This record gives sequence, structure tokens and C-alpha cells, in this order.
Amino acid sequence: MVIPPPVRPPRIIEFLKPYVLKMHFTNKFVHAQVVHTPTATVAASASSQEKGLRSTMEITRDVAAAAKIGKILGERLLMKNIPAVSVFLKREQKYHGKIKAVIDNVRGAGVKLL
Repeated sequence: MVIPPPVRPPRIIEFLKPYVLKMHFTNKFVHAQVVHTPTATVAASASSQEKGLRSTMEITRDVAAAAKIGKILGERLLMKNIPAVSVFLKREQKYHGKIKAVIDNVRGAGVKLL
């Protein structure tokens, strides 16, 4: 008599949202990156600290800078064929101001938010 192997539940990686948008704001700069969670690697990132962007912005820490970073990040995601990301907000972050500017411009570039 042959005993069949046990049926395994599906792997948890299939239920994870693989790409997560994370944002960080300092007193001088705005940083945003998309992390591929199963491999813990950065898929795309944009920052107002980059040399090419710093010269085009007057102020690197306000809402306008955050909007520009969101638009650039959205374009970089589409170039890497990443159509959708989920948003990770820390407990103290609310959908307001710089955070709203980054998220809305990533969405405006054509990336779906989960």
C-alpha cells in the first residue's frame, strides 16, 4: 500500500504583497523607495538628495519636492515593469502633506496602489 504525501498549504509568499513603498522624510531631504519583500532588495528609489535632482529644486524638503520625487519614482517603477505597489505607512504617518504628495504622484504616473 502506497501512502500519498501530505498536502501542503500554499506558501505564504504567494499571499504577500511583493512590492512595498516606503518613505522617509528628514529636515533637509525626501526619500522614497520600493522594496521587494520576498528578497529584501530595493527595486527602485528616488531622493531629493540625488545630484541631478538637487540642482532642479529650490527647496529639497517641501511638498513640491515630495511631489517631484513621487513622479520620478513612478516613472522608474514603470521602466522596471512594476505595475503595482502597496504602501507602508508608519504609525505616526498620516495621509497628509508630503506623504499625500508622494503617493498621489506615484499613482498619477500610472502605478496602481494596493
